[in-house]
Amino acid sequence: MDWLWVALLAVVPLVGLGLALGWSRRRPRRPRVAAPGAPPAKLREGLLATRRRLADQLQAALGQTSGDAVLAELEDALVTADVGVRTAAELVGRVRRRIGRDAGMSEVGPALREEIATMLRTEVAPEPSAKPWIVLVTGVNGVGKTSTIGKLAALHRAAGRRVLLVAADTFRAAAIEQLAVWAERSGAELIRQATGADPSAVVFDGLKAARARGVDVVLIDTAGRLHTRTNLMEELRKVRRVVMREDPTAPHETLIVLDATTGQNAVSQARTFAEAVGVTGVVLTKLDGTARGGVVIAVRHELNLPVRYVGVGEAIDDLRPFDPGEFVEALFEPETPARTAAGAIS
Repeated sequence: MDWLWVALLAVVPLVGLGLALGWSRRRPRRPRVAAPGAPPAKLREGLLATRRRLADQLQAALGQTSGDAVLAELEDALVTADVGVRTAAELVGRVRRRIGRDAGMSEVGPALREEIATMLRTEVAPEPSAKPWIVLVTGVNGVGKTSTIGKLAALHRAAGRRVLLVAADTFRAAAIEQLAVWAERSGAELIRQATGADPSAVVFDGLKAARARGVDVVLIDTAGRLHTRTNLMEELRKVRRVVMREDPTAPHETLIVLDATTGQNAVSQARTFAEAVGVTGVVLTKLDGTARGGVVIAVRHELNLPVRYVGVGEAIDDLRPFDPGEFVEALFEPETPARTAAGAIS
């Protein structure tokens, strides 16, 4: 009978290995998401157009003969960079109070840099503390909302969390299909229904599934037709009520996705959505290459909304948590030591 024991001892490890391989194939793979780097090269590249425009105009401003003329030109430069009229006036007022009217011209750039950093300062984004942690994602069509949800899912998956995407933008078949692609890419699960289904019903099914499956994070995609249409806002309010009925503490975050290339229109979009569904944070996309990166400052100041994430590209790891210090560094960093305009504001 010794040969039976030998055979058994040889087979057991093979069976165990087969089960382990089978289990690993069934488990969703975590996406390979690069850790945020320092310094953030893609953020610097994304703000290149804004930085160049601001640097050139600041150089012109610093060539004025009086302090008042310098500050007037400074305000115009900020407005041109899509910081917004109100925010630009506030920043210039802070700089004036900080350095005085007769201060040396070399003090203007550093003072502006510090005041922008102060204005952008915000609390740290909340970590998921409930299970499931429910996030409602809003925004008009074309801002990159669906891809942002996929990238958010990848960030959570990289942190070891189980993620469920809910395709509640049922008015566009493309939105459902796109979300399915991003679910596969990020390793998230997906709840969807047919095009034209009641968004609130999809959300209800999604939250039930999340609890049954022990999901950690639920990301809900919502419809994004023009923000001026009342029916869209009513639909979003209905979705929010369904979420609150299932969990009175939810949604734990309501994010609005804004396109940086739209400049001040992004501020008006955020204001409308905030009034309708209580936005708690902003995701700014398409920051790669736009000359309107100053809108980040306008959103923070005019709406008192924290910027949670910025998108600097199309790859799955091109969404990064917003860091005010990194942003200001990328906005003011000289391109080359020989660049006079950049040197003036560094």
